[in-house]
Amino acid sequence: MPGLRQILVNPSVTQLTHNIFNTLINTVMIHHINTPSNTMLSFVKDDPVRPEISSDYRVSNGRIVLVLSENETSPDAMVCVSFHDSIPEKVSDLDNTSETPTTAIFYTIWSYRPGKGAELLINAVAWLQVNYPSITRFVTLSPKTPMARRFHLKNGAAIFRENEFTTNYEYTVSPIQLSE
Repeated sequence: MPGLRQILVNPSVTQLTHNIFNTLINTVMIHHINTPSNTMLSFVKDDPVRPEISSDYRVSNGRIVLVLSENETSPDAMVCVSFHDSIPEKVSDLDNTSETPTTAIFYTIWSYRPGKGAELLINAVAWLQVNYPSITRFVTLSPKTPMARRFHLKNGAAIFRENEFTTNYEYTVSPIQLSE
């Protein structure tokens, strides 16, 4: 088996990095939903933050749903993500997605078990860094509620901007790198 130094100079390092992180992330069961036919999408009916957003919208035109689950039938937590090159101020701005996004917008998150929302956020960021390497910023489009404020500040976010009806919290993360 080659040493890590040899792996790092191998031309297939991008694919290797992708495989390593997908293996690590899959051990915590991150499910990626990008089609309306996925049965896990039916759980968006439980979204307490943005129940008015349809399930089809959540998986169309630069938007996905990520699910933390121990199996493929019941989620522990779910987050809806929209891809942008700017930071939305209101829900209608989620329509302006980007084909080469630099920013992942977490616009709703909820959990079915204590602590799983925070666990999902951590793993979602790692999954997005591997699968969408153009993304360098991780920002929310959160309602202006004490619950959202507590959740995001407790989990390491900083307030990026206060808007009329929403708050953008930003999670600062380091790029994923293989070390020697």
